[in-house]
Amino acid sequence: MEKVKFFDTTLRDGEQAAGGMLNIQEKLDVAKQLEKLGVDVIEAGFPISSPGDFTAVQSIAEEVRGTIICGLARANSKDIDKAWEALKKAENPRIHVFLSASDIHMLHQLKKSREQILEMSRDMVAEAKKYIEDIEFSPMDASRANSEFIYQVLESVIDAGAMTINIPDTVGYAIPDEFGRLIAGILSNVKNIEKAVVSVHCHDDLGLAVANSLEAIKQGARQVECTINGIGERAGNASLEEIVMALETRRDLFNLATGINTKQIYKTSRMVSDLTGFAVQPNKAIVGTNAFRHQSGIHQDGVIKMPITYEIIDPKKVGVPASSLVMGKLSGRHAFQERLAELGYSLSEDDFIRTFTAFKELADKKKDITDRDIESLVAEEMRTITETFHLDRIQVTCGDRGIPTAAVKLKSPNGKTMADAALGTGPVDAVYKAINRLVMVPNKLTEFSVKSVTEGIDAIGEVLIRIESEGITYTGRGADTDIIVASAKAYINALNRLLALKKVTG
Repeated sequence: MEKVKFFDTTLRDGEQAAGGMLNIQEKLDVAKQLEKLGVDVIEAGFPISSPGDFTAVQSIAEEVRGTIICGLARANSKDIDKAWEALKKAENPRIHVFLSASDIHMLHQLKKSREQILEMSRDMVAEAKKYIEDIEFSPMDASRANSEFIYQVLESVIDAGAMTINIPDTVGYAIPDEFGRLIAGILSNVKNIEKAVVSVHCHDDLGLAVANSLEAIKQGARQVECTINGIGERAGNASLEEIVMALETRRDLFNLATGINTKQIYKTSRMVSDLTGFAVQPNKAIVGTNAFRHQSGIHQDGVIKMPITYEIIDPKKVGVPASSLVMGKLSGRHAFQERLAELGYSLSEDDFIRTFTAFKELADKKKDITDRDIESLVAEEMRTITETFHLDRIQVTCGDRGIPTAAVKLKSPNGKTMADAALGTGPVDAVYKAINRLVMVPNKLTEFSVKSVTEGIDAIGEVLIRIESEGITYTGRGADTDIIVASAKAYINALNRLLALKKVTG
């Protein structure tokens, strides 16, 4: 069977989602997981956009060896030089050059003619070709561009050396049959098209990104650009997991292969959700918490008798355990390690010891521990790796007639213990004011949300917050059976991200 290549842009377009910033270590962790997932190309970032993005792309290029590492560049020499500088140690580097091609963008944004765009496209692909063979070119906003002009641009950049030509539905404007006609037209009218792979990059502004991508694949596109959980600019991108499982489940229709290890899908989804702070909606296809749950009596009866009656995908195929094994304080190291493996986690010895210790502490507070509790524990422990400040102790007093008061003790990087206290309008406000007195980093809290990981009065509570400093948004998450402690952890997590970026940018 022919293969569809998967180009994952979670670390570039996905991170452009408002509030979705990742630090360098988190980007590297996601890239390593994407390698395990089996994606063909990782778009690691936009090197010229910031020192942090440059360093992240450079780190991924040096450490992730099993896939193509791609850096984005506008159609100018400085961007291309910077992309190559970040990518030059990659085993398989790719430079992705883009330039707007629709009349709307040319008139209102670039103030350039079609002739100028054609010349810039050709010249900058040739410029990138001086560094490496693997060049991709995207005529931005192609779905709203004149198709004859698109044919001209593509023929020109392929002659200049582009090996992949990517057709973006940049603003999610296209309807599937319309987008399919565009791809078919390119394959029929671009004379040298056989020298390049046709790729597509669809946005979800009308909720059609996956449908448009699948229609393009039916018409002959053989690379699809997407993100984990569909995160991205505005309404997001085409969702990798949905496209992969559509091709896998309907192989009778598509007759196409992928190189994706589908058993890594769920774990990858959870990791990206946790690190970005973007929760996966319960009814999300493939990876939502309700994707394999059945409440209707008729459906339950059918699934019990034969799962295929109402489940077109075996949950194990995407890494979702078929059962939800409940563990408790009598569960030992081996049982816990086995459960982690079943959930798709492979931890280092140090990470395992920390997570197992946290599991035992939780087991003393909570009788039954489910898979979601374990996932939350793993995420919580992994968040401590890049800490600048660590929450050591917290004490709160509050009540309907008392003055909310919080005392907080933090540990700094040099091991020094810092403590202070503050009053607030409520316990969380008091905690945050006490932390601010210690950390002294100006910021504004813009979002605060609480959710229960599992059911029951003893459930772990997860807190997600977003803070803003100097126009940049930082996400923080924390989990604990005590929601005030979880709130403090989330705030420290967000502050640590802020401080980590400041260190990178100076």
